[in-house]
Amino acid sequence: MRCKPFALAGAAGLAGLAALPALAQTAAPAPTLNSGDTAWMLTSAMLVLLMTIPGLSLFYGGMVRAKNLLSVLMQCFAITALVTVLWLAYGYSLAFSTSGMHAGEINLHSFVGALDRAMLAGLKPDSLYNTVPESVFVMFQMTFAIITPALIVGAFAERMKFSALLWFSGLWLTVVYLPMAHMVWSGPGSLLGDLGVLDFAGGTVVHINAGIAGLVACLVIGKRRGYPTTPMPPHNLGYTMIGGSLLWLGWFGFNAGSAVAANGSAGMAMLVTQIATAAAALGWMVAEWIAHGRPSVLGIVSGAVAGLVAVTPAAGTAGPGGALVLGLVAGVVCFFSATRLKHKLGYDDSLDVFGVHAVAGILGGLLTGPLASPALGGFGTVSSPLAQLWVQAKGVGFTVVWSAVLSLVLLKLIDWTLGLRVTEEQEQVGLDLSLHEERGYNLS
Repeated sequence: MRCKPFALAGAAGLAGLAALPALAQTAAPAPTLNSGDTAWMLTSAMLVLLMTIPGLSLFYGGMVRAKNLLSVLMQCFAITALVTVLWLAYGYSLAFSTSGMHAGEINLHSFVGALDRAMLAGLKPDSLYNTVPESVFVMFQMTFAIITPALIVGAFAERMKFSALLWFSGLWLTVVYLPMAHMVWSGPGSLLGDLGVLDFAGGTVVHINAGIAGLVACLVIGKRRGYPTTPMPPHNLGYTMIGGSLLWLGWFGFNAGSAVAANGSAGMAMLVTQIATAAAALGWMVAEWIAHGRPSVLGIVSGAVAGLVAVTPAAGTAGPGGALVLGLVAGVVCFFSATRLKHKLGYDDSLDVFGVHAVAGILGGLLTGPLASPALGGFGTVSSPLAQLWVQAKGVGFTVVWSAVLSLVLLKLIDWTLGLRVTEEQEQVGLDLSLHEERGYNLS
């Protein structure tokens, strides 16, 4: 009887030794640096920064009147600088800290990260995120945080105070964008990630988020003086075409870079991005040709942007055929939302941030579910296209409400304190001269 405990202990020890090979086989290997992945992510970060300066700057700058060109360029450039500093101070931490998160459990950190990574605490040259230096991942995600508030600029172009723009951009990044990025992308324990929402590169986080904020902003600020009776045509569509082309190029970093590796997922994301963008450009062009009797440069480049937006959430799971259909649908739908819907409802979304980014983002966010299904040529692991469509709908609905409510609160707060809008005289003269004492063109 005295030998029984020792016998049991010995048997347990032998069983543990026998299990060691199995444990060794199932244990996840420690991440190691991959130079190919790192090179691609360095390139992707630069491509996404290119999307804002100069891509978005020129795209928007060409569509405003000549007297407001520099104001739009200044806004995009200043947002780039401001967000960079805020991302260092606390942005990365609030978006990607995993402290306090637990899969399947809803708590504060399901909505927003902790501050343990503020000022990039703990970041070292040899810190890794998957197979790339964490510093590269920090930079890559920073460029997403930069372009998102910059997109909103197009909704209230030609009428917001520069000081109000800076306050709104900083507060909106903090209150709206960072929690949304955390809820979708931070990993197990995040609210929408645990729900199963698919958003490969930012359909909800970037485009629906910014597009809804843009709609709220233009409604709160009000219409431009003279809109819609006074003609306000784009002053330089050449700039817009160049900016749109840079957006198309940079979007390969945006979508394919979201694989965070130089692999098959990145390659497929690049391919479907190209297909959807081309299809949407043609879809908008044909719809405009039929409706208005002629195709336009502004139309085809706007269609391309609609395709880029729509494929963003689906880029990691949709197949080439699905991307083609998604692009065609996005081009046609966004043509009508940016023209007929806008005029019917009467809101002054200056450069169609809602009509393109929100509408295409919602369309892409919803269709990401069905198009991820292998039965429809996708590469996702969804069990049912309809079930995933419902999950996507919940993610889209949450994003719309989140952005609309919080953006409204921030805009009202700024309006009550600083004031949002320039004076009538400043708007008449143009923001270039009245706010910056500079001209975009020297006519002497």
